[in-house]
Amino acid sequence: METLKRTKIKDLLAAQPGAEVLAKGWVRTKRGNKQVKFIALNDGSTINNIQIVANAELFDEELFKRITTGASLAVRGKLVESMGSGQAVEIQATDIQVLGECDPMRFPLQKKDTTLEYLRSVAHMRLRTNTFGAVLRIRNQMAYAIHTFFNQKGFVYLHTPLITESDAEGAGDMFQVTTLDLKNIPLDKKGNVDFSKDFFGKKTSLTVSGQLEGELGATAVGEIYTFGPTFRAENSNTPRHLAEFWMIEPEMAFYDINDNMELAEEFVKFLVQWALDHCLDDLQFLNDKYDEGLIERMRSVLGIAFQRVTYTEAVEILEKAIADGVKFEYPVHWGTDFQSEHERYLVEKHFGKPVILIDFPKDIKAFYMKQNEDGRTVRGMDVLFPKIGEIIGGSEREASLEKLEQRIEELGMSRKNLEWYIDTRRYGSVPHSGFGLGFERLLLFVTGMSNIRDVIPFPRTPKNAEF
Repeated sequence: METLKRTKIKDLLAAQPGAEVLAKGWVRTKRGNKQVKFIALNDGSTINNIQIVANAELFDEELFKRITTGASLAVRGKLVESMGSGQAVEIQATDIQVLGECDPMRFPLQKKDTTLEYLRSVAHMRLRTNTFGAVLRIRNQMAYAIHTFFNQKGFVYLHTPLITESDAEGAGDMFQVTTLDLKNIPLDKKGNVDFSKDFFGKKTSLTVSGQLEGELGATAVGEIYTFGPTFRAENSNTPRHLAEFWMIEPEMAFYDINDNMELAEEFVKFLVQWALDHCLDDLQFLNDKYDEGLIERMRSVLGIAFQRVTYTEAVEILEKAIADGVKFEYPVHWGTDFQSEHERYLVEKHFGKPVILIDFPKDIKAFYMKQNEDGRTVRGMDVLFPKIGEIIGGSEREASLEKLEQRIEELGMSRKNLEWYIDTRRYGSVPHSGFGLGFERLLLFVTGMSNIRDVIPFPRTPKNAEF
């Protein structure tokens, strides 16, 4: 059988009938009678199966007993025009080998158990389902599209460190990295942990963002982007939070807030269009199974200009909505940080299109955002999408050494770990901007899945680090 080269099922389904072919994959279903068996085979290259037609007179009955759901097969035969509906071609089998048997009594993917919540408990098997095959293929295409977009624009892909001494967000929810013996922790004279005995000689953690290092790259080569895992030790079990997730963070020298908004809008439109162009079969499956408005919603963000609204204007809109009887769980007034319900109201109810919020109160945003002339607001921007809320967060960065130092002092932040960052404002500082796109947030929008744990292969959440 091996003298014939295997063809992926995706390519077989698009091929002309007539050739002898070799397919390999896993059994989705088996049906038939004493004369003929029909086997649906899938190898993960497409959401669609290829039908294997096996005449009983050519095969031993014992072989068919070994062909169960989940078993892996190598099938050789002739690619012929399909007599049934649903596919153009099928394989008339001349040789079938069982590569790996599957005990049907112990196979964890029984139909009665295949809720998304149950599948997370068998993550080593859930990737074989149609749903997660579709999610993985879309995730792969979105990653490829991200690199394609930035490379076409001449950005440099910068690898920023996963282990860091600085907390870019100022939130403090970081996973500590240490080689100290936790049963015998060294202490200094004041009784504090003596991190000089640790591997790096100081307290270090897993990164929450590559932004600060990304700014250094931008001041060297002009335009960079990062794309890698980030970590937040936030004890949150919502459908929108993970402890380990992937971030895309471009940083651009000589960009102001308007340049930043234009790039962000172009970027997300490029990604949505790419998904529609390259993943339509998988999107159609997810649309039909989980979210009937998925494809229509994706198309709705294309070909229109995103609405640009100041934070102050948005507060006025939300306050009027409350006065008119709209109920929100969380209060709204100038100075509060918007919740997802507020963001979605602006996008889905008020404007009916994606929104870019700008000019936030400085007290609810990070220290590095450029201050406006009013002294109260900063040049931050949040891109809000239907169903998701915030999908991108960014800003023009503070280029003034004096203002940056003043803000760090106002917030009572330690400069010890930030001197290298502050130095960038001493040596050839320029106006510059950047933003962060949470990869899994993007995938929630593109797949229509309702829980962020279902768009990453192996979710890491509080009390969950299996597989």
